[in-house]
Amino acid sequence: MTYFENSGIGLQKETVEEQNKIQTTNEKELILVSSLVLDLIKNDSDQALIQLSSIRNDVDIVAPILWYSTGCLAALLREIISIYPFLSPPTLTTKQSEKACLALSLFQTIASNQETRTLFLRSSIPLYIYPFLSSSHKSPSFEILRVTSLGVIASLVKTEEDNFVNFLLSTEIIPLCLHAMEIGGEQEKIISTFIILKILLNENGLTYICETYERFLAVSSVIGNMVNYLLEEPSIELLKHIVRCYFRLADNSRAREALKQTLPQPLKDGTFIDLIGNDTRILKWLNLLLEELEL
Repeated sequence: MTYFENSGIGLQKETVEEQNKIQTTNEKELILVSSLVLDLIKNDSDQALIQLSSIRNDVDIVAPILWYSTGCLAALLREIISIYPFLSPPTLTTKQSEKACLALSLFQTIASNQETRTLFLRSSIPLYIYPFLSSSHKSPSFEILRVTSLGVIASLVKTEEDNFVNFLLSTEIIPLCLHAMEIGGEQEKIISTFIILKILLNENGLTYICETYERFLAVSSVIGNMVNYLLEEPSIELLKHIVRCYFRLADNSRAREALKQTLPQPLKDGTFIDLIGNDTRILKWLNLLLEELEL
């Protein structure tokens, strides 16, 4: 037998062993996730939620098993709905908020998974999250609830696909995001502005927002207020989303004419040069925006 033949046999043997190892790992993951989902369905949810949330980004099968396991979605919705009575008057405790956020993180996993995200949208389950985004209370228990809820919505719009954007537009997500941008802390502002940006990057979204002056004014005014927020609380991530929102709005002729008069002064006079630093992307978008507006 030649060297090459020996090498081929050795390679084939290693490949088979590697495949068996992968198969064994997948089987262990399947058993683990299925067991945790069963605990969740049986209303033994505390530890099941914690463990599922801890492995959700590392185990690919979590989202499909959550979606296709009979009773699992009902169990997750149970955790969400159970805290509705504590939203108004605002009596939500940290423990209640944390548990609901664990359930929301699993919804985010479903929303992020290619196999389940469209099914998740068609189920209208995201609507159950909207009451959390409507709250105005600024305690940590409410803020983390809004941040995690926004994370679920952000997962739906990452690809800017028409069906996801159209669903969000039809369910009035924009006022909820503007609300979070106005009252929230830095993380709320960043995620909600990211959602608005992704909607704007979709042609239907841009058309919808610029269709009436009232809609454009509502969006541009809140974004303008956040420019003022950056003067006191600098955030390069938030600035990036803000500049990109304005840059995209300028693609609409009517919005472009309006922005010539309403673009915040700090974006025109170099106020944020130190904050931008070496981030050439933001500087490029800002310069192109000013050129487009002839400012």
